[in-house]
Formats: sequence, C-alpha cells, structure tokens
Amino acid sequence: MIRNFMDDDFLLETETARRLYHEHAEHMPIIDFHCHLNPEEIAEDHRYRSITELWLGGDHYKWRAMRANGIDEHFITGDATDWEKFEKWAATLPYLMRNPLYHWTHLELRTAFGIEKVLKPETAQDIYDECNEKLKSPEFSARSLMKRYHVEVVCTTDDPVDSLEYHQQLRREGFSIKVLPAWRPDKLMAIDEGDAYRDYLHQLEKASGVWIRTYQDLIDAVQNRHDFFEQQGCRLSDHGLPHFYADNYTGVKVSDIFDRFMSGEQPEPHEADQFKSALLHELAVMDADSGWVQQFHYGPMRNNCTRLYRQLGRDIGCDSIGDDRTAQSMARFFDRLDKRQKLAKTIIYNLNPADNNMVASMIGNFQDGSCPGKMQWGAAWWFADQKLGIENQLNTLSMQGLLSRFVGMLTDSRSFLSYPRHEYFRRILCNLIGRDVENGEIPSTEMDRVGGMVEDICYYNAKHYFNF
Repeated sequence: MIRNFMDDDFLLETETARRLYHEHAEHMPIIDFHCHLNPEEIAEDHRYRSITELWLGGDHYKWRAMRANGIDEHFITGDATDWEKFEKWAATLPYLMRNPLYHWTHLELRTAFGIEKVLKPETAQDIYDECNEKLKSPEFSARSLMKRYHVEVVCTTDDPVDSLEYHQQLRREGFSIKVLPAWRPDKLMAIDEGDAYRDYLHQLEKASGVWIRTYQDLIDAVQNRHDFFEQQGCRLSDHGLPHFYADNYTGVKVSDIFDRFMSGEQPEPHEADQFKSALLHELAVMDADSGWVQQFHYGPMRNNCTRLYRQLGRDIGCDSIGDDRTAQSMARFFDRLDKRQKLAKTIIYNLNPADNNMVASMIGNFQDGSCPGKMQWGAAWWFADQKLGIENQLNTLSMQGLLSRFVGMLTDSRSFLSYPRHEYFRRILCNLIGRDVENGEIPSTEMDRVGGMVEDICYYNAKHYFNF
C-alpha cells in the first residue's frame, strides 16, 4: 500500500513507533540550545514582509541547492524581487526529492501555515499568496512562531563583544520564552587574520574597558566579558573550529607571540596554533569555573569558493566537510583540562561522519561520574542532519555509550520556521526505537521505560543537563 505523502505517521513504520511518537514525543516542549536566531528580531517581535524573507533570507542550505539547480545568483542572493526568488525556489524543489530540504520545506508549510499542497511551479503562486496573507497576522510574528512550536528555551549565538541589549530587553519585558545568550568566541582565536584581528581587539577593549597590550591583558578582557555574559544568564559556550588546538606551548612563548603581533609582526602558522591552543584552554577553564556547558562544532572547511566569498562574504553556502585527523589533539585537549579538574560539561559535534565512532568512543574516556552524560556527542550536524545521518548518529551512540542520556536535537538555524527539525528528529528516533521493540531487541514489557527514554531524549535530558 502506498502511503500519503507526509501523513500523521510520516517516517513511523511500525505501530510501536507510532505509539512512541504520538504518546510521548509529539507534544514535548522544545529546548533549542544552539541556534543562530537574531535576538533583535525576537525583541522587536519582527513581522515578515513575505515568505521569501522568512524562508530564503540567510538560508545557505537553500542557496546551495538553488545554485546546484542552475539558478542564477541574481535570484538567490541578488536583487530579484521576493516573488522571483520564491518562484525559483519552487522550481528547484521538485529536484530535491530525497534531500532533507524537501521534507523540511513541506513540514514547515504544514505546521506553520496549514498548507498540505506539494510546492512546485504549478502551486507556487497560490502557496506564496496564502503564506503572505497569513504573515500579515500577528500570529505569524517572530515571537508568535516560537510560541506556536511550543518553544521553552532558545540559546542564541553571541560574540564576546555583543552588548546583549536585546536579551536584557526580553528579560525586562518578562517574555514567556527564555532567550539566553551563548558565548561564541571564534573571533578571539583569529590571530592569523592580521589587521582584522587587531580591529577586533579594539572592539574588545571598548566592550570590556580593559586596555589590551599584553597577553594577560587579553585574558583579563575576555574574563570581563565572560563574567558579563554569565550575569546575563549565559550557561553555554560554543566554538566553531576546523580542528581541536592542543599544541605544546609555554606561557612565556605565547606572551612573546602576542607581544610581537601587537607590534605589527604576523606569527608563523605554528605560532598561531600555539596561541590558539593556549587561548582555547583558558576559555575552557573559564567555562568550567562558571559551571557552563562547552560545545565544540569542529570539522568544516570554510569559504572554499573565492569568487563567491569576494562577492558575498561568509556563510553563503560555500563550506564543506573537512578531513583533518583530530583524535590525538582532541584527546590531548580534554586530558589537559581533566588533569586540572577543569573539564566542564562538554558537547562535541563532528561534521565528518567518518569521525562518528571516534567521537562516540572519545567521550567515554572523560566521563567522571559527576553527572549523567557529562561528556556528550551532539546531534548529527549540518551535512549529516538528515534521516540517514541522524540514524547513524543514534545507532553509533547506542553502541558506544548511553543513548538514554543523550541531550537530543537543536535547530542550528537562523530561521523561525526551523523548529520542525525537532519533529523530524523525534520521528526518526521513535521509528528507530519502535523497530527494535518490534524486532524483540528491546523488551515490549518495558514500554513505560522506553516511553520515558523518548521523553528524556526529546526534552528532559537537556532541561536537566543545562539546568534550565
């Protein structure tokens, strides 16, 4: 029997899977502990002029797909009209069957707008008009969309020099959803970017009130901002890294590297790596001292297309999976912290699925009994954030560790329509576990415990792990 496309039991192949999803996972609140939402849009309760602004603005996943479909950049990031951009996206979608964008797009249409039509050129105008008409309603503002999806907490991604004024505004207003900052210090590491890094240090001076001339001044300024973030409710850090930095270094050497940099000398690549190793360690110590959770997203090769980078800048869909070998540096980085009893709760996200078993086994080395699942392997990320990638992550974690202690899904998105990614994950999770029950690999007599495990992974584990 051919099932209807994306019906209520989408991705749920067995009766047990359907029971687990509809009775346990479906109505769990959402804790989105890593996203790239703009806090200003939340504070201002932004209203969207069109589905194009809401859907295609800043979404490099869609941009990559449109380029692959032969769409000119004018209709992707250029100055084409909203309708022209939407029309080109609708023309691309039929070619995306079996790509997660096909599922996400239709989940978003269904859950946000109640539209169950398949998006294609023939339906594009009707869907565009219906979405835009609904977007005129206050029920489709930024805050209203968060409430629609039963969001309880979001953690944005914020640079150490950010003022966090919009987080403060939301807290003063008593907005019902917690909108917390997350510390993203990537720019602090970029000593190899020369004058751009010097300019950033000037911004850090203004934000911290610390005059930066020495490496110790830099650490003092960073600590000042770290303390400020903690005062504003921050409980998480997040690092975007090509790989882990754990070179050998001395305090004297790192201070000398920084002194010479401040005098106008650019460090050699191995010196930049020593500097980054020292600073990354200090940042991790700050997190441990504050009781934060530290997250590490590692493994991308960024800005590979010089032509588009010069034209459009960063984060425009020209990043890909890197293949650096990182096991030794990762182990050395965590071991240095563990030996000092300064290893915070940690979540690791790998971009290359070839690292799955390595990361899943690595976290087991540094569990210390202080809390369940102190070391976490994060949800399938970016290029692995699709059905097969999610299943592989769940299966590997099950083999190497404790799936029951997993803190679950996040959107990692800039869009207020991305919350159905939690639904997508939850359906895949329930299908996987339901299949095991029906195959006799998990006892059917333990369904209360199995249902509780699903609820934990979807919500309670994150709530307890982050103390939200």
